[in-house]
Amino acid sequence: MLNNIGLPGLLLIAVVVLVLFGRGKISSLMGEVGKGITAFKRGVDDGKKEIDDQSKTINEAGTVHEPETRPHAAEDKDRV
Repeated sequence: MLNNIGLPGLLLIAVVVLVLFGRGKISSLMGEVGKGITAFKRGVDDGKKEIDDQSKTINEAGTVHEPETRPHAAEDKDRV
């Protein structure tokens, strides 16, 4: 159904939206969308930086050694 919109259909939709909402409301809405995209990109970059910092800290610390585990319950029974 939406496969055949084409350029004339998109222009008609744009004109209808412009008439319904007005130029001022659409421009302010686009400004808000731009601010949202900028904030999203900033959040993604901050997340990447945090992951890189943690990875660097782990690599500088060296390998992680596993703590010693307790013997199994079956071995505890043999000791009694």
